[in-house]
Amino acid sequence: MKIFVILGAINAALAVALGAFGAHGLEGKISEKYLEVWKTGVQYHMFHAIGLFVVALLLAKAPQSTLLSTSGWLMMGGIVLFSGSLYVLSTSGIKVLGAITPLGGVAFITAWVLIVIAALKW
Repeated sequence: MKIFVILGAINAALAVALGAFGAHGLEGKISEKYLEVWKTGVQYHMFHAIGLFVVALLLAKAPQSTLLSTSGWLMMGGIVLFSGSLYVLSTSGIKVLGAITPLGGVAFITAWVLIVIAALKW
């Protein structure tokens, strides 16, 4: 449980910092299209930082749940793959990175489905 609180807080702080960097540091330096891609990365980053807190709170109720732990790690992996690929794509323009982004999306979806399954088992 503690690890997901820590990861949630670190990722929430990173999402805020990266959002500010996008708004102030990238404006005028990358195209409007890529600025929107950056913002999407930040948005999903923050959503799933909060998701890590949700996992931590649920683990307080069911500390032995491997479904919940797996969900947390999938959210973390999704942040790296989804948001991370969007950050790099935005600043580099390397379009092949777009092929990695859906893997992060699948990780996010799977993480939320695991939470549903864990809740159904209570």
